[in-house]
Amino acid sequence: MKYLHIVSLCLFLSFHAYSQQTIVSTITHGGLTRDYRLYIPKNYNPSKAAPLVLNLHGLTSNAIQQEFYGDFRPIADTAGFLICHPNGTVSVTTGLTFWNVGLAAGENVDDVGFIEALIDSLSAKYNIDSKRIYSTGMSNGGFMSYLLACASTRFAAIASVTGSSTPLIDLKCKTAKAIPIMEIHGTADQTVPYNGTTGIKAIPELVAFWANKNSCNPTPQIIAVPNTNTTDGATAEQHIYKTAAGRNLVEHFKVIGGAHTWPGASFPIGVTCQDFSASKEIWRFFSQYSLITDVNDSHIIEQVNVYPNPVESTMNIEVDEKSEFLIKDINGKNVFSTWLFPEVKNLDMKHLTAGIYFFEINNGAKKKIGKFIKA
Repeated sequence: MKYLHIVSLCLFLSFHAYSQQTIVSTITHGGLTRDYRLYIPKNYNPSKAAPLVLNLHGLTSNAIQQEFYGDFRPIADTAGFLICHPNGTVSVTTGLTFWNVGLAAGENVDDVGFIEALIDSLSAKYNIDSKRIYSTGMSNGGFMSYLLACASTRFAAIASVTGSSTPLIDLKCKTAKAIPIMEIHGTADQTVPYNGTTGIKAIPELVAFWANKNSCNPTPQIIAVPNTNTTDGATAEQHIYKTAAGRNLVEHFKVIGGAHTWPGASFPIGVTCQDFSASKEIWRFFSQYSLITDVNDSHIIEQVNVYPNPVESTMNIEVDEKSEFLIKDINGKNVFSTWLFPEVKNLDMKHLTAGIYFFEINNGAKKKIGKFIKA
């Protein structure tokens, strides 16, 4: 009984140590040190898997600007999801902070690989629901979200605000799986024109492509967004594309008169529609979807348990084939690694100090993750 009280106290302290704060950290990928900001919501509980939302900044912007401009933090505090704001890199050709989506010639930064490595790193430190990972972003960050939708299999849904697609993204998307998408875009956007320009797909064409890929009715249901603010210079329509089963797999907010801005933002930088909140609508959309993966998908991540848990001296674990086994402490530091074989039934854990640990099991085709307490 005394031991259970100690474990409960540790979890209580861990919960309050993490909640409602912003963590600034880095990871190394592709020979580059990449930094990010992670917001831990008010009600985050390490014992319960939480959704993760990536919120990507626009061209020339950065993580902290996007954190405040496209703000999800008050929503996260209620809904309980983690918000990650990573930084792009500085373009060697333009000197501007960007995401590599095929718009700049001569760039070879692997931003898809970085985002996937970032997800792995965060999953080793925090209890993230691998089936509820989402990406959104402003402008260049919206483009990047489309690239992630087509070049990665880790996302349950994506949303773009003032973003679109490029020939590189189009190429990736031809053979990609269907995925729920939301596009929010102003008809008076002069930066990423609503009707497209050289190298940038027109928004009606973009939305039609995704409606087709998601097997939706090509004719949307159009709902006028109530014009609650008559002085903002814009109105909006919600275009909903449904499947035969009635699911809203594609949504488009057409912001009539809206500029290259985030609707509902408290920092107007142009004609900003205040009739709805982009952040609230994006989370409303995301919250409907969980990732459905193919059993042969090389990026499948499963959550598994070990026993006993808490572990005192010996951990019992079974695998079907040779797999790498890695343990990390609560700070993400590697503390133990070995190879597991089908005949391995238990591992000696007496060398670990008391605390919370995370583990990964990787056979090259599938990754399994979990968490345990060392008594």
